[in-house]
Amino acid sequence: MDYNRIKIVLAEKKITNKVLAERLGISPQSVSRWCTNDQQPSIETLFKIAEVLKVNVRELLVSTM
Repeated sequence: MDYNRIKIVLAEKKITNKVLAERLGISPQSVSRWCTNDQQPSIETLFKIAEVLKVNVRELLVSTM
């Protein structure tokens, strides 16, 4: 099951995993694991991702409704 939409939002914003990783100061492998939903970022990191991508943090989450 997918828990986040990070990969989709990155595609919409035309930003690569590598660029997001550089802006967050983390490894590209971490971003890749989030994009494949193998791992999930912490809540704090999710808010940082939203800030970098200039989106509401809710846009990064899959609706459960």
